[in-house]
Amino acid sequence: MLRPKLIAPLLIAACACSGWAWAQKPSEKPRQAARKAAAATAVAAPAAATAAAVLYASRPDAMALADDLAERRGLDREWVRQAIGQARFLPQIPRLVLPPPPGTPKNWRAYRGRFIDPVRIRAGVRFWDAHADTLARAEREFGVPAEIIVGIIGVETIYGQQMGNFRVMDALTTLAFDFPAAHPRAAERQAFFRRELEQFLSLMDRTGTDPFEPRGSFAGAMGLGQFMPSSWVRHAIDFDGDGRIDLFKSPADAIGSVAQYFRAHNWTPGMPTHFAVRFDAERLKLDELLAPDILPTFTAARMQALGAVLDTDGQAHSGPLALVELQNGTEPPTFVAGTENFYAITRYNWSSYYAMAVIDLGREVTAARAAR
Repeated sequence: MLRPKLIAPLLIAACACSGWAWAQKPSEKPRQAARKAAAATAVAAPAAATAAAVLYASRPDAMALADDLAERRGLDREWVRQAIGQARFLPQIPRLVLPPPPGTPKNWRAYRGRFIDPVRIRAGVRFWDAHADTLARAEREFGVPAEIIVGIIGVETIYGQQMGNFRVMDALTTLAFDFPAAHPRAAERQAFFRRELEQFLSLMDRTGTDPFEPRGSFAGAMGLGQFMPSSWVRHAIDFDGDGRIDLFKSPADAIGSVAQYFRAHNWTPGMPTHFAVRFDAERLKLDELLAPDILPTFTAARMQALGAVLDTDGQAHSGPLALVELQNGTEPPTFVAGTENFYAITRYNWSSYYAMAVIDLGREVTAARAAR
């Protein structure tokens, strides 16, 4: 198996390695030779370079996890220890994953304005025009509208313009071992990032990729669609047929992988994402309607009995619905009735605000293309 090379921290920092692909069938090389090459490179690094960064090689808990991971996954122990040991603690990342302070009002209109703007819409039109055939093929094969795929990639990275510049190895290791204790779900989230680190290293080993090469978000998400390592493993596909999966430089692979992700998360072809809703004040039982959060739970008839009056299409909908509240700061909230497809979008990012931004961006790009 081709052993992913570990390069010295100083050399890594000098490289902007955002464009690369993971071959599905890497060539074979002896593990021992690759380990020796990696070790030789590390020894050659100036001592000042390693002293300038806080590395995880000095952390007993990190090395213990490396040993456990290597044994469970059947990976070369020394390679895993070198990979985790050379990862750098990034002090800004724990701050970035903390939620806003309690009491901070949510504001859908402000959130929407971050993603629905002329620059992103124009970029979406160009992306759709350039990849219209691929988007149409993904819609035929997976049943996911091109509008939704375009919305996802636009919200995530402005169609590849902002894919992140953190070394994924550093980001995942930082969150795996130094997730902020102040987070309300710290234990759960730290366990999640340890699993993602494991998936990432297993993927790097399998594809023969240097684990310090990929760049991504502060949370370790990668490529045009910002896939976490576990999502890459489970859902990324070779949609351009070149024999490899490249979510960084192949828009076709990104398009197909986003569509595959939604199919795996129960996207129903032809189903709307949401319906308009208004309230009958005399019957309204808002607390009961909001209790399930965004999980579709109510029939259309039940929603109406609780005072949420659906539009004509919503009344005819046969599947479960959820009342989705989008707060607007000090102004009255916006409400929609979300379907199971709305819920499917929140599986990509667990936020109703995110889902509505994806839907609205896709619609705006569609309208801009039609208006030409």
